Amino acid sequence: MRLKTILAITLCCLSIVCWGQSDSIVIEYLHNNGIETSRRNNIRLLKSGREKFEDLFASIRQAKHHIHLEYFNFRNDSIATLTFKLLEQKASEGIEVRAMFDAFGNMSNNQPLREQHLEALREKGIEIVKYDPIRFPWFNHVLFRDHRKIVVIDGMIAYTGGMNIADYYVNGLPEIGPWRDMHTRIEGEAVNVLQEIFLSMWNKCTYQDISGEKYYPLRRASYIDGDKRIAIVNRWPRKSPKLLRRAYAKAIDAATRQVRIINPYFTPTHMVRKALKKAIRRGVNVEIMISAKSDIPFSPEGCFYVANQLRKLGAHVYVYDEGFHHSKIMMVDNLFCTVGSTNLDSRSLRFDHEVNAFIFDKTTTNDLNDVFDTDIGKSTLLTSESYKERPAWKRFQGWAANVLTPFL
Repeated sequence: MRLKTILAITLCCLSIVCWGQSDSIVIEYLHNNGIETSRRNNIRLLKSGREKFEDLFASIRQAKHHIHLEYFNFRNDSIATLTFKLLEQKASEGIEVRAMFDAFGNMSNNQPLREQHLEALREKGIEIVKYDPIRFPWFNHVLFRDHRKIVVIDGMIAYTGGMNIADYYVNGLPEIGPWRDMHTRIEGEAVNVLQEIFLSMWNKCTYQDISGEKYYPLRRASYIDGDKRIAIVNRWPRKSPKLLRRAYAKAIDAATRQVRIINPYFTPTHMVRKALKKAIRRGVNVEIMISAKSDIPFSPEGCFYVANQLRKLGAHVYVYDEGFHHSKIMMVDNLFCTVGSTNLDSRSLRFDHEVNAFIFDKTTTNDLNDVFDTDIGKSTLLTSESYKERPAWKRFQGWAANVLTPFL
């Protein structure tokens, strides 16, 4: 009896050791690829558009030196109007205000910013520029868009995640209902990395040389209050083209117990899909949440097709029914998670500029797991029967989207 007890305790301890390895494996992988994990950070999850904009606006009002914004688009609506009013006020106080948006993202927006609007903002002291304006012959501008969402205030506070500047993050859209999304507020050493990303892109677009220690006050700080470990993984198409998809694959490969994913355009590349299949086969509990509706008509069917293929292997797939879940999050082994701008599709993983925060903190990961658990209650489990009940033409669309995955 004693021997059995000792063996049981030994096996339990070995399991705990193994379970604790996935985060360290990913940290080491990122380190070997030039991505350091900073240890002194605080992070707050902003779990709705209302939370994000209330927090962001409060920080903008308190800015003392500079405000930097990089977004895929600013939708010309009530939220953008309020944002620019606040920025105008800060510019009038002598605060440096720089804003950047993607030209293609603006064109694809049903309420884009117009040139006269941009000129009016510049007259009020806001420096605002387009990334890669669309010019003839047009097609050479389609790839490598800037899909990041970054705000840095005074080099002390940063925001990143899945939300642009638009009122539908608060009010939803008539055709799809509420818009569910996730953003983060970061204070600490990781802010320096997000500032470097912003200034690199700004200087590339404007041919300016905005730099210097005044934009990095945390480098001079003798003490930073915070204990969250964060790695900022930045996809720069021609400099680090494979880094994000490899980081996702490595995180999934390292999992020993659980992988949970919420992603709006779930048509992952071969590398990520292969990692998920391997995880399922070795007994990892893989749970995926996709949305019944989307802002892009063709995308839901591709998501359903891919998710159903993984379901057949043993994944649990939940279809979110209460609007559109635009969050881009993944949780691994209750140990670490990632939140960012990256969709699990080829456009994000092979072409666009993207940024994700990999957060090595159990509390933050558990908070995201609570979000997942709550949203299971607003979802329908995908089964063989429910998939077969989908109209044949939709299933065909899904198959076609799967074939076109490398280009979506």
